[in-house]
This record gives sequence, C-alpha cells and structure tokens, in this order.
Amino acid sequence: MIVIFIGDIVGAEAARYLADRVPQLRAGHGAHAVIANAENCAPNGLGMARAQIDMLLQAGVDVITGGNHSWDSAESVELLDHPRVVRPMNVAEGVPGRGQIVLETAAGPLNVINLADGVALRHVKALDGKVLPAYPSWSQAGKESTVLVDYHGDLVIEKQIFAYAVDGQAAAVLGTHTHEPTLPMHLLPGGTALVCDVGMTGPLGGVQGFDPGPLVANLKQRGNAFAGPLPRPLRGAPVLGAVLLEVEDGKAVRLERLP
Repeated sequence: MIVIFIGDIVGAEAARYLADRVPQLRAGHGAHAVIANAENCAPNGLGMARAQIDMLLQAGVDVITGGNHSWDSAESVELLDHPRVVRPMNVAEGVPGRGQIVLETAAGPLNVINLADGVALRHVKALDGKVLPAYPSWSQAGKESTVLVDYHGDLVIEKQIFAYAVDGQAAAVLGTHTHEPTLPMHLLPGGTALVCDVGMTGPLGGVQGFDPGPLVANLKQRGNAFAGPLPRPLRGAPVLGAVLLEVEDGKAVRLERLP
C-alpha cells in the first residue's frame, strides 16, 4: 500500500494549490490513499470551510484529519459530520466529530486515527475539561487493518514516546501541528514509521503560514501574541509539506519526503 500524507494546509490559496497537485501526486506515485490535515484550510486559516474541503475531496484527497482548530467555527463543527473528516479522538464523549475512519482502498483497508497532545488542545474553548490522554484513547480504538496515526501535537518527545509505544501496531505515526518539518525520518524496529512533524502546506515567510504583523503587535502591546486581532494567512506561493509511506502487511517499509 502506498499512502501520501499531507501536513497542515494553511488557507484557501494553499488548498487550491494542493487540489491542483493531488491528481498528479496520486498518479505519479501510484498512491492508494491520500490523507491531508486541513484544520487550517478556511480562508482565514482558522478551522475548515466547506468550499475548501469539497475541493480537496473532489481532487482526490480521501480523508481529512484535524487538530486544535477543528472546532473553530460553526462551519468547522458542521463539517465534522462529514464521513471523510476526522478530528482528535482523545476527547470526551459527546464532542462533535469522530476520531477514526477505515478507508477502503485498492490495496486493502486503511484505518486512519487522529490524536492530539494536551498542549495542542489546551486553549480550545469547545474542549474545556474534555481533553483525554492520547494513549488510553488509542488503546480503546479499533485497530483492524493497516493503521495510520495523525498525531497533532507540540511536543516532539510525546510523539516519539507514543510512536515507540505503538511500534508494530501502527504502520505510521505522522506528526502535525507545528508546521515546521522535522528532518529525521524514522523506521522503528517493529515496523512503525515516525515523522515528528510533516510540515505545512502553505506560504513560507511568516508565522506558521500567517502574517506575523498582528501577532508581533499583540506581543509588544499586550504581552501576549494572541490577545488581540489574529492574522490571516500570507499571500504567496505555497510549499508542499508531505510524505510518502509504503506499507507491507501493516508494517512500514519505506518513508520519504515529497518535494
């Protein structure tokens, strides 16, 4: 099984850029599945928007994963009902959305599980008091077929420990959220691929794909970068943050970055 996994998509321009590239990426690499983290794909970069989600799915993305921005707007919450959209599963019962999807592919079923660390989720108002530890939620998840985990988190050490804890059970633990791609690509002894952060699909030159101006002004004037007007995504040519994963019998045998 060949899987392409795409990191955080920032803004509508990046979503269009990716939608234009997905057909070629699928065909060129013989991919059986394309998974994309699109919790920042709305035009303002905060949450999801139906126009961008529909465009990505129509272009050939199979599953949309999420993170701390999955509940940013009423439209984002509504999209969590979509059968091909997931959000972190380590939240209390009753929170909108689902945490895993089993996707049928030509190479067999692919079980996509979305998790997040507590640091990434700590300021999400919709999750106040409803965030659960990632590993117990993983332990209760169904793990039939090939398993791929989008681990949305700030902490490299938590991603690494989690990956070793599930080594041999998951084909891959692919990190999202920081938007900064990490250099090492790991194939763990039991057959689990690990990338601490896949990186973003979005414009370079700012703060995680956003205009740094409002954040810097907030920091200087209020002492808190987020205590004031929030920025919008930068305009400019996006870059692709993506990896290719090859799996045999539920184990990773190849892992590489896509240019």
